[in-house]
Amino acid sequence: MKKLLLLSLSIILGIFSVNAQESLEHIEHDSTLQELGNESMEDLSAAAANPLANLMSFPFQNNLNMNYGEHNRNTNILNIQPVVPLFGGKLITRTIFPIVRIPDFSNESGKLSSGLADIVFTAFYVPKSKGVMVGFGPVIELPTGGSIRGSQKWSAGPSFVALVTPGDWTIGALINNAWSFAGNSDRDDVNHMMINIFAVRQLGKGWYVNSAPIITADWTADSDNRWIVPVGGGGGKMVMLGGKLPLNLQSQLYYNVVRPDFGPEWQWRVQAQFLLPMNMFSKK
Repeated sequence: MKKLLLLSLSIILGIFSVNAQESLEHIEHDSTLQELGNESMEDLSAAAANPLANLMSFPFQNNLNMNYGEHNRNTNILNIQPVVPLFGGKLITRTIFPIVRIPDFSNESGKLSSGLADIVFTAFYVPKSKGVMVGFGPVIELPTGGSIRGSQKWSAGPSFVALVTPGDWTIGALINNAWSFAGNSDRDDVNHMMINIFAVRQLGKGWYVNSAPIITADWTADSDNRWIVPVGGGGGKMVMLGGKLPLNLQSQLYYNVVRPDFGPEWQWRVQAQFLLPMNMFSKK
């Protein structure tokens, strides 16, 4: 599985690199890339904040969850989550490949496990709308993490996202809930919810401030250990690699005001997000 995943990622990145290079050669006069003034940077920065934007996105998001247990151990999750729009942006797909490092919580040092956790695939149908953008579709969790890094269950459920873009703001929320329907019968059933609230304020020249806490609820746990509710935020900037390739860099810090007895106290998130507007692939 690991070798297959690495091979697949290599092929995807290889195709991405070749197509991007070929496309850039054909659009040397495209104002989307050549006009690197405030308007162009702000447009790309605003598009990066919109999960339903009609552009390819390749985020590498690293989440350091800090202060678990009596020894204040940390877990690290690197989410590789390509977002690919299809059919002119009417269908948006997002696949999350989480690479995790889990420490030995019973000791002050040492590692328990590291590698691929359960893959999460989401597809959003995006109907035409005015004012409020919406998307809805299924979320599917694949048991690729094994006995330590995953649930060993196949899970699925509905996913919904809605957002508005008043002025320099992008404000919205993404919510899904997944239930297990197959897998290892000896493992606990899955029933969990995720709410990602996001608010982004563009400051100009590609700079912005944002808050995007991820609230989770495990409905199989008792009420005192069910929720993780973070509060915090950060910011970032859109830059151009080589004057052509958009790269969105950001960082945020969150404190979990509500958390289980055994749960992280803080989360530090750092993300590098490569963007490819779909019109980059239109040959002139």
